[in-house]
Amino acid sequence: EVQLVESGGDLVKTGGSLRLSCAVSGFSFDDYAIGWFRQALGKEREGVSCITNNDGRSYYTDSVKGRFTIYRDAAKTTVYLQMNNLKPEDTAIYYCAADSPGDVVGALRGIKYSLKYWGKGTPVTVSS
Repeated sequence: EVQLVESGGDLVKTGGSLRLSCAVSGFSFDDYAIGWFRQALGKEREGVSCITNNDGRSYYTDSVKGRFTIYRDAAKTTVYLQMNNLKPEDTAIYYCAADSPGDVVGALRGIKYSLKYWGKGTPVTVSS
C-alpha cells in the first residue's frame, strides 16, 4: 500500500520555524519526485516546493524562496521541508505528493494538480 504521511505541523509565532516530514512507503523512493503543497482556508491549493528524484534539483514558489528548504533522506525514505521565518500567510494545511519530476514541477507551477499519490496533510498555523 502506497502511503505518504506528513507530520511536523504545529502552531508557531511569526518568525518561528518548523520542519515538516513526508514519510514515504509502498513504492520505490528513488522513482518519484516529491512536492509540498498547501491550502489555506478559503483558498485554492498552491505549490510550495518540490525536489526531483533523478537529479535532486529543488524548486520553490517565490513567496517561500530564502525561507524554506526542501531535502530528501533516501535512507529514511522521507522528504523534509524546513520552514524558517514563518509568516501568518504561511498558515495552511500542508500536503506532500509524489509523481514524475515533470508532473510534480508542473504542479508546483500551477500547470497540473492530478498527481499520482497524496498524503492527508498536516496543519501549520502561524500567529501574528
